[in-house]
Amino acid sequence: MVVNFAHYNLRAPRPLLDELAKFYCDVVGLKSGKRPPFQFFGYWLYAGDHDVLHLSETKPGEVRQTHVISTFDHVAFNCTNRIDVERRLQQHGIPFRTSSVPLTNRIQLFFQDPAGNGVELNFPAEQGNQ
Repeated sequence: MVVNFAHYNLRAPRPLLDELAKFYCDVVGLKSGKRPPFQFFGYWLYAGDHDVLHLSETKPGEVRQTHVISTFDHVAFNCTNRIDVERRLQQHGIPFRTSSVPLTNRIQLFFQDPAGNGVELNFPAEQGNQ
């Protein structure tokens, strides 16, 4: 029986991996944290005390398919301070769209990370300009 979500993992060559780590920390607001001493390079990024995103360097010679048919659309995070996040996205030149979720009192921001993965940030609508 599944009890909760653990993490998701993105694999990429080191230059893209570093760019993804910077993006998810500087733009999305995750924090880089403790990671076991694996034999390959990577990052563990945290939301609060929970490691939610693992970034792993591809092995030498490993080819990652970048244009494959996939059902993956996006990852979503619950957030606060929507106005600050929108400002940060604008400062980084990241286009985003906003949506209101009927009956849930949620506002969503949608955009893409540097690898083209979808990201959704959810905010309580009552926060207004907080």
